[in-house]
Amino acid sequence: QVQLVESGGGLVQPGGSLRLSCAASGFTFRFYNMYWYRQAPGKEREAVASISGAGGTTTYSDSVKGRFTISRDNVKNTVYLQMNALKPEDTAVYYCKGFDRWGQGTQVTVSS
Repeated sequence: QVQLVESGGGLVQPGGSLRLSCAASGFTFRFYNMYWYRQAPGKEREAVASISGAGGTTTYSDSVKGRFTISRDNVKNTVYLQMNALKPEDTAVYYCKGFDRWGQGTQVTVSS
């Protein structure tokens, strides 16, 4: 059974940092690209970052480039999203995606 479980969300002040984690199970994790998406209230879900199976290739949306870093640990079957210099417009539910499955999401709120 494929499962993706996100964690690490919360409330942070503008300029702060958070690290999201997504623990995967039920498939051969190292063979699959992994993705982070986000959905803000009233907006469509948007891609934030992706990482190849071996971790050598990453991509970012223009809105987070230079502030967010995606990484993975193929021993722990976990993908991470390090988010720095957070802005109020980063407030959203963050989802990981892999093996054509979605996690349940974790709320990130950036507010003073």
